[in-house]
Amino acid sequence: MPISSLTRCGFILGLVLGSGPAALAADAQDTMAPPSPDAPAASPATPTTDPYAWLEDVTGAKPLAWVHTQNARADAELADTPAFARREADIRAILDSEAKIPEVEKIGDFYYNFWKDAQHERGLWRRTTLDEYRKPDPKWETVIDLDALGAAEGEKWVWHGADCLKPAYERCLVALSRGGSDADVTREFDLTNRQWVKDGFFRPESKGSLGWIDRDTVFVQTDFGDASMTTSGYPRIAKRWQRGTPLASAALVYEGKPADLAVTAFHDTTPGFARDFVSRALDFYSDELYLRGDDGALQKIDVPDSVIKSVHREWLLLQLRDPWTVEGKTYAAGALLATHLDDFMAGKRAFDVLFAPSASTSLENFAWTRHHLVLNALDDVKNRLSVLTPGADGWTTSTFVGAPGFGTLGVRAVDEDASDAVWLTATDYLTPSTLALAEVGRQPEVLKTMPAFFDASKDVIEQHFAVSKDGTRVPYFLVRPKDLAFDGTAPTLLYGYGGFEVSLTPAYSGIVGKGWLEAGGVYAVANIRGGGEYGPRWHQAALKQNRHKAYEDFAAVAQDLVARRITTPAHLGTMGGSNGGLLVGNMLTQYPELFGAVVVQVPLLDMKRYSHLLAGASWMAEYGDPDTADWNYIRTFSPYQLFDPKRDYPPVFFWTTTRDDRVHPAHARKMAAEMLAADKDVRYYENTEGGHGAGATNQQAAHLWALTYAFLWKELE
Repeated sequence: MPISSLTRCGFILGLVLGSGPAALAADAQDTMAPPSPDAPAASPATPTTDPYAWLEDVTGAKPLAWVHTQNARADAELADTPAFARREADIRAILDSEAKIPEVEKIGDFYYNFWKDAQHERGLWRRTTLDEYRKPDPKWETVIDLDALGAAEGEKWVWHGADCLKPAYERCLVALSRGGSDADVTREFDLTNRQWVKDGFFRPESKGSLGWIDRDTVFVQTDFGDASMTTSGYPRIAKRWQRGTPLASAALVYEGKPADLAVTAFHDTTPGFARDFVSRALDFYSDELYLRGDDGALQKIDVPDSVIKSVHREWLLLQLRDPWTVEGKTYAAGALLATHLDDFMAGKRAFDVLFAPSASTSLENFAWTRHHLVLNALDDVKNRLSVLTPGADGWTTSTFVGAPGFGTLGVRAVDEDASDAVWLTATDYLTPSTLALAEVGRQPEVLKTMPAFFDASKDVIEQHFAVSKDGTRVPYFLVRPKDLAFDGTAPTLLYGYGGFEVSLTPAYSGIVGKGWLEAGGVYAVANIRGGGEYGPRWHQAALKQNRHKAYEDFAAVAQDLVARRITTPAHLGTMGGSNGGLLVGNMLTQYPELFGAVVVQVPLLDMKRYSHLLAGASWMAEYGDPDTADWNYIRTFSPYQLFDPKRDYPPVFFWTTTRDDRVHPAHARKMAAEMLAADKDVRYYENTEGGHGAGATNQQAAHLWALTYAFLWKELE
């Protein structure tokens, strides 16, 4: 597989609902990530002036008693109706549907899928053949039954994935989380006899990972004790561990600094190009990548730290976040450069420009096959695919044959070591996702189509542009009834994120469709600055002291919806989670006159304390350090501090999870308590599982989403 300098999925702060890449089973599982059973308060120097600091004690008896009281209040108000029961059952049926597309990963001769439904609440890791997968109703072979495993071991396991050793694929390192936390354990599994390996590799619970080097050797990043974790809560030490020896005796590979984000060592298993790497993530947007020699010596890939570095076979790809001048030539931020790795390490600096951004385009991602590189670009937030092929005379560019002309497109390799086949997905807000198998250069073969979970025949998708306070044009998508009256009375839900270079692109969501659109609601998704819709410049425009521009963009979209007579503030609601929770928290406190209801999900809200709570320190490159002079601007977008008990606010629904060990539940707890004490119109709900998401099971997720839409309809009709 291509080796990237930093796999951000373990750190990303995101709850992207009904948007984003074409997630085939997006309604089947959480879209966020996962805590340990004893998720720490992680609160050095808790401020005594904060009257709600006691709510930072995640599992304390007093805070949990408060949580249970608030949950009961929310259920009593929102859940005790026949309409709620029907909505919850509808959402649960979507989540449990056996007609959803089972997304697969090729491991050896089989195609593996993780699946949850009504009979398998925790999920099955299962496999089939390609011939079977082509059938409408494939026969699956169960490999690991998480429900049975949890029952046997007295645990509530949540699946975190499996890393299987090439080329034999006989052994896998399986990561399991208790209740959905980011912290997990890793256990060795024999894929041949489908049994756990007795006395095999085992990593105790912590944030970290194991990765194969060979059958008897792994790289390990974990909590080794004695300040071995960064201030962000991730490993800063990587070791090499030999089978049959104690974990404590593993040999040091690299040790980072406490203030680093994380350190990871990993092995590239590509046949003929096997190599070891060490990545030192300095912060969320900068890292150092090293080649590790057989003698353990490290050789740095000497490019700016902000460059996203990727190695595939003989190629080194560099995706620029900032302009880079080298040997008298300047390459633009957002460009993708290619060179031979060996030539680069020998000091040569000749690059091919594989992608150059324009005012309307950016590179969303790319995927290698055996002989090609497929680029997935955005042009005004619409996907465009192209194929690049290296040859003796350089790179040639061709169109991606058979690429759909609509919606969000996703491409990933089936087996990048051996074939030019890719999985091609297509989706939009109203069109159920499709999955095709495409050999590059040939017409795709559609294998699966997600069923329609709601009646979309009465709706239409549009793209509009609002004008922000500083004159910037901000795109947004609108899903509305075709016969909308344009009299300002339509219940409208505005969703956004605006951070971490995450792009919001159209995707089919049965939950949004059944809970909102089918009942006549209008749905809008804002592509505000802070996201990645126009590449690094769009993201960097709202970093740190410029964060207010993301909020001004979002407010401009809200105002544009009113100006178009789609809705009015009394009928306009907003929803966002995680970093999006910070966004809508600022809508609540800075623009309360624009909204009739606000849903704040697993949010950041106390920006004075965020860097001391769980993984918060890892996001200082996005927001700044509140323990320095940065607080002078951070305080201007910290909803917990901006709340004014004398001011009027729209009704608000906060929800989070006890087991979220990424964004501390105290953010939502404290702000809800603060507003309740001022007699504001507040509901609060906290799920006890699910990590950084809506729930660990479909039942939990269905209940929470049903509460969300019950609240929105109650306030906005």
